Formats: sequence, C-alpha cells, structure tokens
Amino acid sequence: MLGTMLNPTRPPPVMTVDELQRLLDGAFPGSRTSYEVEEVTSSTARMLFRVDESVSRPGNTVSGPALMALADCAAWIVIMAQIGPVALSVTTSLHIDFLRKPEMVDVEAVATLLKLGKRLGVAEVAMYSVGSDDVVAKAQVTYSIPPA
Repeated sequence: MLGTMLNPTRPPPVMTVDELQRLLDGAFPGSRTSYEVEEVTSSTARMLFRVDESVSRPGNTVSGPALMALADCAAWIVIMAQIGPVALSVTTSLHIDFLRKPEMVDVEAVATLLKLGKRLGVAEVAMYSVGSDDVVAKAQVTYSIPPA
C-alpha cells in the first residue's frame, strides 16, 4: 500500500507477483532458491533474499556483494512490474550505502520507483534484516531500457 500512498496517480503494475517471479527465475536461473518477489504496487516492490552460508563474510554478517545483488534485483523487479518483461534492460548505475551490520538472517528489500521514462528507470532500494526495522543498506539503481 505504500506505493499507492507515494504516488496515487501512477497506474497499477502490468505484471503480477507470480509473473515477476517466473520472469526472474527464467532470466536468472541461479536465483530460484535465493529471491522471492513478495509484493508489487504502483510504485514499489518487496522482495525476500534467503541468506545462507554462501553469502556470509567474517564477522558473521551478510556480504556486501550479496546486498548489492539484492538491490540490483529489486530495482529490476520494480521496473519490470511497470514496463513488462523487458529482460534486456541493464543496470547503468548502482550506488549503495552500507549503514549497519546485517545479521545472518534473511534480508528484505523494498524498491521504490523514483523515475520511469522511456529510456531510463531509477529506483531506491532499502534493505532490512528480517525482524528489524533498521535499514542495513540503501541503494539507488538506474536501469537503461532498450527501445521497443
């Protein structure tokens, strides 16, 4: 419901949660056991990243590259939800700030669409350790959308 409150004039998503999950699984087969699309609205997408030892780093925390991949994935999903399955959209920029040490628990990402044009989409992604309201990392991601 957050997406509707942020921009009530934005049209509803053109893809459902199930369609987005199938798109993600098909485009990135290795992601099937790691990422789950949980919710999409007119301007947001919420995803769950299942954490396991393969993404740990010394200090019993989730690695930075794993959080960067989650941010990239969540941004792609929020954009695909609005434009449809344009699998050849590519990341042109990703800036991330690591704010707190994430625990070795699943991580939730909330991507918010900031701008969506014909050639570029920009999303902000906030990431939280499940069970905490504290943001562990925040990213801004820009995607290039190929011409139709």
